[in-house]
Order: sequence, then structure tokens, then C-alpha cells
Amino acid sequence: MTTKHITLIANELSLNEWQIEQTIQLINDGGSIPFISRYRKEQTGSLDEVQIGSIKLLHEKYVELAKRKEAIIKSIEEQGKLTEELRKEIEECYEPNRLEDLYLPYRPKRRTRASVAREKGLEPLASLIAAYDRREASVLAEPYLNDQVPSIDEALAGARDIIAEDISERAAIRAGLRQRYQREALMSSKVVKSKEKEAENFRNYFDFKELLHKMPSHRLLAILRGHAEGFLTIKAEPESVDHTLALMEQCLFPKEMGALGSHSFPEGAQSTKTQVKMAMEDSYKRLLHPSIENESLNAAKEKADTDAIKVFANNLSQLLLASPLGQKRVLAIDPGFRTGCKVVCLDAQGNLLHNDTIYPHPPQNERSNAMKKIVNIVESYKIEVIAVGNGTAGRETEHFIKKISFPHEIKVYVVSEDGASVYSASPIAREEFPDYDVTVRGAVSIGRRIMDPLAELVKIDPKAIGVGQYQHDVDQRRLKESLDVTVEHCVNHVGVNLNTASKHLLTYVSGLGPQLAQNIVDFRSQNGAFQSRTQLKKVKRLGEKAFEQCAGFLRIPDAAYPLDNSAVHPERYPLVEKMASDIKSSVAELLSNEDLRKKVVLSKYISEDVGMPTLLDIMDELAKPGRDPRAALKVLEFSDEISCMEDLRIGMIIPGIVTNITNFGAFVDIGIKQDGLVHVSQVVDKYITHPDEVLRLHQHVKVKVVQVDIERQRIQLSMRGV
Repeated sequence: MTTKHITLIANELSLNEWQIEQTIQLINDGGSIPFISRYRKEQTGSLDEVQIGSIKLLHEKYVELAKRKEAIIKSIEEQGKLTEELRKEIEECYEPNRLEDLYLPYRPKRRTRASVAREKGLEPLASLIAAYDRREASVLAEPYLNDQVPSIDEALAGARDIIAEDISERAAIRAGLRQRYQREALMSSKVVKSKEKEAENFRNYFDFKELLHKMPSHRLLAILRGHAEGFLTIKAEPESVDHTLALMEQCLFPKEMGALGSHSFPEGAQSTKTQVKMAMEDSYKRLLHPSIENESLNAAKEKADTDAIKVFANNLSQLLLASPLGQKRVLAIDPGFRTGCKVVCLDAQGNLLHNDTIYPHPPQNERSNAMKKIVNIVESYKIEVIAVGNGTAGRETEHFIKKISFPHEIKVYVVSEDGASVYSASPIAREEFPDYDVTVRGAVSIGRRIMDPLAELVKIDPKAIGVGQYQHDVDQRRLKESLDVTVEHCVNHVGVNLNTASKHLLTYVSGLGPQLAQNIVDFRSQNGAFQSRTQLKKVKRLGEKAFEQCAGFLRIPDAAYPLDNSAVHPERYPLVEKMASDIKSSVAELLSNEDLRKKVVLSKYISEDVGMPTLLDIMDELAKPGRDPRAALKVLEFSDEISCMEDLRIGMIIPGIVTNITNFGAFVDIGIKQDGLVHVSQVVDKYITHPDEVLRLHQHVKVKVVQVDIERQRIQLSMRGV
């Protein structure tokens, strides 16, 4: 990493260069983003995980750019065409597009019209024409006629092909066009003739036009999906082609020539100027426009992907950090009509105790028998909570359960089923429940989600959870990387119980991964529960570096040493012990007594590697060791007035829960099969740019019914003035 790269990253992120340098050093030394953010604040200047992640991405970008420069320089050098001036220009280039423009004239090419013309010996003719020789082009072409080039027209056409390719490879022209496209390119789409009926979902884009750089991500991704599915044709180009060509002329024709109509040069079809102009127009239409259009669309798509991935990651974070119920004995129901409702009982640790099937709905309608079964199960397994999946027959099953009289209070929660079917058929589910079918596994997932959403949802591909925006249309590699980082952040933010966490949850702990996670589970099976964090060092292949990275995020409830159930890192245990000793107390007393903690004078403990940020974090943790940062779970009661879309009336105000947030609005579950949409303009009585400025996933809200389209299964809602 060069000093120039550090300066560029610092400028782009508005940070100090020393912060960039130190952060990159920590990353290169094997530090994870959660570890660096939480335990190395002095070195980074208290950068958060987002900032550290941005530094890492930009660092990787410039490392790749440096490798690309080396490869380009080597390629040109091997061709014997590398000048010191060109080398310097390449080395000082930090824009990927500009770098590729510089390399374009030297890039090995497939067979082109220009290469065919060169093989016919027409390059000298092209050079004469491009130099604006004052003789007529036909006169210049005569010496190049032969068996391969039998006519003047063919000679001039070949020369124009060479000139057109040369024009298309000029870095200055490409840069000028790129800028024009960035500012003025219009994205237009039209429906493919004869496919109007099939393309109904894309009706808004049958005859559409908008500046490309102003298009919101969801609109661009929708159009690109319509194009990919064969329903729309698309184009991205500045409106005035003549203006674009005029800009190219300024680069191609020397100022002393004046305008193209100047009388100081021969005019007409045979003038060299006219030939160059013809080549220029061909170059734009055949070579430059397709290339720059593709670049522009790719750049816009990349930006749209970034926006969509950000929305998805933000939603996923909120979902993973959703309120947990905690360790309760749960009866979970995966509802259904014809196939019945699958019922499972879980103990407080989420272990499967019992499974059964009831048929309270049509066509069987065995309501009485189903009620008896549920009452017996609740009593037999001392059930505390009932969780009902929100899929098919979910609302009907919730109503059925709430009509049962239990001997003690039982809270009923409706739980999202998104991804449960994906989990139930996954290798993870088969490994956990090899003797049970997918219906049992799905019901278990529903029950465990309410106990601890984070621990259960990490087992499911985030794309299957249903909280994204065009997640299947964006760059899948970037999406996976972003979502993995999001999951890692959430897991380490909450912390993990070392003695109960599954290997899938442990995989996301800082410094671990699949193999070390499995080794920890194996160690637990062979040796029983961990008694202290230091025992981690006995786990196979878990060395000092891995211990440093993971220990602070792993908790041991009821550990003999109280700090083992806190976010205080083992490397700071001696510091906390000294604090306790200095005020004549024990560590346990320091944790339990606020008055004792107030006696600690933090400034006394500042050293070369421990500053006030770390000391403040330690004191915060001593005040609430091991406390789950997630909020308590609340029950939402849907309106009893509605059970389907036909029950909705315009103006009706009803409760709901936010299930998905996109750039254009939020989807709200109002207790029926179809979620309603609150457009971003209908969220609050003031202007906001994005719904997440006001709303959060799983937030309980009141909404007003604005429009109901039963035919298209669409519900428009509003929160303004509600």
C-alpha cells in the first residue's frame, strides 16, 4: 500500500491518514472488523465497523488496481511500445476506466474490420487521410489498389475502418464521451411488440424515459429485469447525437482547419476531412456508443446494486437483531389447511420434545379434537408460549388458538415463516434432525425464531428471508459478501453463549470460521461445558491469534470468573483487577456495586496501549455485564375486523407490523395474506428520502387503508395523520 493510496482513501472517507494506515496494518495482521472496532479504538481513532469496512474495501480496490497496472505495463513492454511518458501516465492513473483507456490501443485484439484492412496494406492510406492530406482521397487511394483491394471505394472503406478504430481507442475522446453520458444519458425502455400481455408487471416502463444518473435503484433494476426477461428493449444515450459528434469533432479536427466547412481544404465526398468525418460517425455508432453505453449501464447498475444491497443489509441487520423472547418452553405451529397444522414442542434450550399434527381447518374441520390435543400438549410439556407461522392458514390458526381456554395465561405470537422451508430442506436441518421430515423441521425453525431470531436465522441463506429489494438481480458475489459482513456484525454485537451456540452461529464469531466452530462443538461434546474462556486455548487448532480475536465475543453465563460473561476482553482482565484492588474490592463486587465503580479514577489507568475509549467501554460493560442489547419482544394484536382483502374499507385504520423496507416504501403485515405498501411519501407528514429514517423492521404501526386492488392483489396504505 503506497502513501498515495492512503491519501486517496483518507480523502474519500474524510478521515486522517494515520487512521487509514493503522487500520490497514491491523487488518493485515489478521484483525477482524468487529475486533478492531471494539477492542482497538486507540489505534483507529474509534472508527466504527462501517468505516473500517469501507477502508478494507478501498484498500483491496487499490491493491487490485496496482496489480492491474503492473500487468498492463508488462504487456506493453513486451510489445516494445512502452515509453517513459506512457509508463508515468499509467503509474499515476487511479481511475480504472481511464487506465483501461490507456491500455486499449495496446490490448491484444480479436480479428476486426480494422485488422482485416491492415492485413490488406491500407494502414499507410489511413494515416494519410487522418493527417488531412490536401489531395483528394481517391487520388491517395489509387496506389493501394490490388487483387485484395480492387476498387477505390473498398480502399477508402478499409482506411475508414482503421481510422474509426483509432478514434475509438483515443483516451481523450473516450473520457469526454464518458463524462457526457454520465451527465446526459437518457435511459429509455419500450415494450417488445406482441409481448404487452406477458409484460403486464412492467407496464410502467412500456414507453419510459429518464436521465440515467437520476434513476432510483429500484426503477433501474426493474427495467433491467424486464429487459433480461425479454419484455423490454432498452437504450442509454444522450438525446442529441449531433451534439455528441460535434464534441468529437473538436478533438479530431485541428483548430487551424476551422469548421468542417472551411474553404482552405478540398471539400466533397473525396476530401480527407469528409472521410475522417465518415469514419468518426461510424466509430461512434459502431464502436464508441456500444462501449460507452455498456460502461454507463454497468456503472449505473453497480450503483443501483450498492443501494439495493445496502437496503437488504440494513433490513437483515434489523431482522437478526429483532427482539428475542429468551429461554421459554414453546409450542410452535406451522399452519396448513389440507395437510393440517404441524405442531412441535421445544424446551427452553430449543430442543425438540414432541411433534404432532392437528386438522382444525377445512376440509377436515376436526376443531374439537385439535383443541383437546393442544390443551393436553400445553399441560404435558408445561408450555409457556405459542408461536404461529404467518403463512397459509396462519391467521385462521391464530384465531383458533386464541379461542382455546388454557389453565394459565399463554401468550400467542405470530412469527414470520420466510426461509423456514429453505431451512427445513437444507443440509443443516438434515444434520440437526435426521429422523424427521421437512414439516417438523420447519415448525422447529418457527419456534426457535421467537426464542432467539439471531441464533436461528444464521442457518438460512439471507436471500431466502424475504427482506430485500431486487436481491436476485444484484451482483450475487457483492451481495453475499455484504450479507456475511452484516451477519458477522450482528452476531458479535450481541455476543454468543459459548456453551449453547450451534456451530453455525459460532462460525460468524470474530476469528473463528467453520472449522474452529466445529472444533469448539466437538470439545464441548467430549469435555462438557466450558468453565472459562481460557479453556478455549485447549480447542484443537485454536491458537493465540484466534483466541485474541474471538474471546471477547464469547460469553459463559454462571462462569466462576465473572468477567467471562462480559464483553471485557481477557487481555484487559489484569486492568480490571487492578481497578478493583486499588479501591479495596473484588472484581465481583465492582460488577455488582455502582458506588464502588464511581470510585474508579479512569485517568490513572491510561497507558500507551489503553486510552479513554477502552476504559469507558470497560466501565460500561462492568455496569451491565452480559446483558443482551436487544429490546424485549412485544405481542401485536391484529384487527379482528379483517381476515381477507375483501374485508378492507377505504379509510379504515388498523394495526400492522413492518415486514420489509425498500427505497420506495415499506411493506406492512396487517394480518391477511397480502402485505400492504406504505409509499415513502405516505410515511410521515414531512419530506423524507428513505423510509428507514422513520421506520424499523418489525416496528408496530397504525396504518390507514388508502386503496385496495383485489384483481392485482395490491393494498396501498398511509401512516400520515394516523
